[in-house]
Amino acid sequence: MTRTQALGAYGETLAAQHLVKRGMVLLDHNWRCDAGEIDLVLRDARTLVFCEVKTRRTVSRGTPQEAVTATKVARMRRLAAQWMADHDVHVPLVRLDLVAVLAPHSGAVEIDHVVGIG
Repeated sequence: MTRTQALGAYGETLAAQHLVKRGMVLLDHNWRCDAGEIDLVLRDARTLVFCEVKTRRTVSRGTPQEAVTATKVARMRRLAAQWMADHDVHVPLVRLDLVAVLAPHSGAVEIDHVVGIG
């Protein structure tokens, strides 16, 4: 595993813990298909949530939030539809979220949960 992959896995673990502590239920983690990957799938009360996690050590090349472009959101929509089809899930409420994790080499980790990115 590369350092970048390890940082991403660390961020996803922190994000999942953060969301579960706030009452969400983790349904799936790192789900993959031919079209891509969904980092986290959760239930927030009656809403099915597909969550992208972006982790950075610094903001020298932009914030984690800036890394989620309109193209990425469109891909998330397609992957969410594929996940629901593959799992035979039909729910009226679906949401796309972002968890931005800033994990510097020293100092406190910052977690920003952005609800409803697209």
